[in-house]
Amino acid sequence: MALKYKLILAHLFLFAFIISVSHCDENVPLVNGLNRSSFPSHFVFGAATSAYQIEGASNLRGKNIWDVFVSKHQDRISNHSDAFVAADSYHRYKEDVSLLSGLGFDAYRFSISWTRILPTGRISGGISARGVRYYNALIDDLISKGIQPFVTIFHFDLPQKLEEEYKGFLSQKIVEDYANYAELCFRLFGSKVKHWITLNEPWTYTTMGYAFGKFPPNRCSNREFGSPDTRCLYGNSGTEPYVVAHHLLLAHAAAVKIYREKYQKIQGGQIGISLVTQWFEPYDPNSQTDVDAANRSLAFMFGWYMDPLFRGAYPTEMVKYVDKDRLPTFNPQEAAMVKGSYDFIGLNYYTAQYSRDIPCDKSQKNYLTDSCVSLTYTKDGKPIGLQSGAGWLYIYPKGFYKILVHIKEKYNNPLIYVTENGVCRDNEWDKPFDLQRVNYHQNHLTELRRAINDEKVKVKGYFVWSLMDNFEWLDGYFLNFGLIRVNYGNKSLKRSCKASARWFSNFLQKSGSPNAANVC
Repeated sequence: MALKYKLILAHLFLFAFIISVSHCDENVPLVNGLNRSSFPSHFVFGAATSAYQIEGASNLRGKNIWDVFVSKHQDRISNHSDAFVAADSYHRYKEDVSLLSGLGFDAYRFSISWTRILPTGRISGGISARGVRYYNALIDDLISKGIQPFVTIFHFDLPQKLEEEYKGFLSQKIVEDYANYAELCFRLFGSKVKHWITLNEPWTYTTMGYAFGKFPPNRCSNREFGSPDTRCLYGNSGTEPYVVAHHLLLAHAAAVKIYREKYQKIQGGQIGISLVTQWFEPYDPNSQTDVDAANRSLAFMFGWYMDPLFRGAYPTEMVKYVDKDRLPTFNPQEAAMVKGSYDFIGLNYYTAQYSRDIPCDKSQKNYLTDSCVSLTYTKDGKPIGLQSGAGWLYIYPKGFYKILVHIKEKYNNPLIYVTENGVCRDNEWDKPFDLQRVNYHQNHLTELRRAINDEKVKVKGYFVWSLMDNFEWLDGYFLNFGLIRVNYGNKSLKRSCKASARWFSNFLQKSGSPNAANVC
């Protein structure tokens, strides 16, 4: 066949595919025979959000560190956005739950806003009956539609009162306050919630808040470079990230101990933690130093939290490369409490990088340089994968398979829920096509199936990030991860299905259930 006719056919196929995914009454094609039945019968498919990013109604709860940060540093947020209204899911939760149900999802991962039920962060400051009613109503609505609630107890939104009083997770005082808050959640909602996640991405909270200083509480060692809006007035990137990580782990373990001793047997639930990691490929796979660098990168990101959870101590790579006076240690009692403090591990995976060994700079004492590696998304001028709308997210499905196998082999094949996986585009309110997101999920689910079937990795569920477009932290509403479009452009906040939502509806289709045409 002549080349020009091949090109014509290719363009016709692409056009037909675009048309098929741009209408609610059309089926989105599935490739490689991938559908719900490709996974175990009790496998859970869900979508995820977080309270601060979608709820809004900030006037009906106490202030948290993000409220204060956004008000003080609007120049750091894309388009000077804020989350005081966000997607207004606080008032529109019934609509959002109906979308979840109509698309065919089994579960919804959401977070509880600490200050919505404890405005000051402490029980002594009073429990908000209105906040408790809201979460009970949300949970009841989910259950009534056959959707399992997976509840995250802490997703970055620390009460401002605790930050002001003792600097939050920099102080060991936070362990008791967090444990009390977690126990209140167990007591209030545990009869209906059977899956608890103590913390979301402690690595992100630690590094972005205390190493880079880009997230609240905006602490790092950078006093000199950039404008006053991009540098930190306080903090130490060489010590504080390690202290905060230590207290996050102790707070997590304290909450798990309470749940196991007082609630788990009665309520019949499970408890875990959601950890984020990239996959790291050695820049030169034939260089042992680069292979070691890739392993070191993984240890400084994922192992930083997973090693203590698995064996009660920090990774040997961190012990070797971080000064003893900067890396805390667990005493025997703490080690025993942290070790094994999970029924499942939540995995958040998005992207991958190349890792290259570099000489250690002993003059610097900084988490960002302690691992003595150089990270890059490109090799010989070629990216590791197709770039998304975000500068940090290059699409590398193979890394998803590889990190799952790594967890199985290094940490004795724990039960895993993939609690976040997704891709973003920039400001897509007026863009009708969503092919990159369709392909992203299709390819990552293919790798997930391979890990389960070929390697016997014990993955029990997969949650899309995100159910809907939301306040994406420093990127505001410019980057969109949602299956559901929320119209922030005209402030109507109208929900509408993207092609990826329709793809998932077809993927999850059960006999006799509605399809996306009925819910979008």
